[in-house]
Amino acid sequence: MPMRAGRLLGTHALSAVTVHSAPLLLPVSGPPVADGALAVRGDRVIAVGPRAEIEAAHPDSGSVHWPGMIVPGLIDAHVRLDRGLLSAPAHGVTAVAGVAADLDAASVPGETALGGVTYLETRCEDEHLWEASERDRLITAIREVDHPGIIGIAAHSPDPVVMEDLAILSRTFGLRLLVELGRPTAAPDSGFPDAVFLDAGFLDRVGALGPGTHVALSGPLGEAGRKLLRARGTVAVLSSPFAAEGLLDGENTIAVGTRTGGDPLTAARVLGRTLPRDPAVDRFLVESLTLGGARALGLAEGPGRLGGLEAGSRADFAVFAVEADAETACTALLHDGPGRCLATYTAGRPAWRRTAAHETTGPADATATG
Repeated sequence: MPMRAGRLLGTHALSAVTVHSAPLLLPVSGPPVADGALAVRGDRVIAVGPRAEIEAAHPDSGSVHWPGMIVPGLIDAHVRLDRGLLSAPAHGVTAVAGVAADLDAASVPGETALGGVTYLETRCEDEHLWEASERDRLITAIREVDHPGIIGIAAHSPDPVVMEDLAILSRTFGLRLLVELGRPTAAPDSGFPDAVFLDAGFLDRVGALGPGTHVALSGPLGEAGRKLLRARGTVAVLSSPFAAEGLLDGENTIAVGTRTGGDPLTAARVLGRTLPRDPAVDRFLVESLTLGGARALGLAEGPGRLGGLEAGSRADFAVFAVEADAETACTALLHDGPGRCLATYTAGRPAWRRTAAHETTGPADATATG
């Protein structure tokens, strides 16, 4: 509130503008821009366009000129936080759907300055255990977790009563749901031998599908399941070509998850290996890494939205040492980008930067020359 009052009274100066430019800007939410730039103030993008126009509109701004291309920060839509995220910014990742396996509030890990959603995982095998202890344990964790970001629920149970209650709890607390399809939810000797795998039909029957849920796939989804996800506005997260079957035709919204915090560009490239090289598929996969991930996390709309670079979006972006033109941008990023990230910015701040011999070293906002 004091900050807002200061702005209204003119006592709080607006933060400085920094213009980041590159030979190619790939906003994803708009067409590629040759010799493009984005103007950043604080944690937001305030303008995107040709470099000459942006610099002319902000003559007193700081300037950073990068080699290669600037793209929206990549989004890893399914990663286990207990497996580490130390290398995520080096892959161009600025937001994650991170699954925390321990409900103990003190042990929920942070996201190393990354945005996104941290999902508290609950695996309860039956209604009796859920009512006796696990429901209260989850609610306590939701209320008391010491975490600065957005919290969701990673829900896994073979019991329809438990899953229905988890869906209700997510709506009651305004939390997002993440559910893994095709993986066991309980041990084989748990008493649920015929219901240890969740499928889209099961989730729909218990009311767990919808735009507030995204599902991580471990295997192929049949046409009925794909149709259900489309009808309910639920994003499917892919991490293997096996799970991608029937989902690369553009009808369903997809995102990419690495599970282990690896390189999502490499994961996306592998998804398309079984298909003939097609610029339209490359474009779809790049969109899945950015806008698709943002939609999975419920962060694709409103002020500070993720997944694209445009006025009002959060200033999450990555720079890749990749040469391309507007026609080949997505193909070049997908096939030449892995391992070639130069820098990652989250909410306008540098999250990671590689210092190479051809760069000028110095402050985070010093000009990088190629």
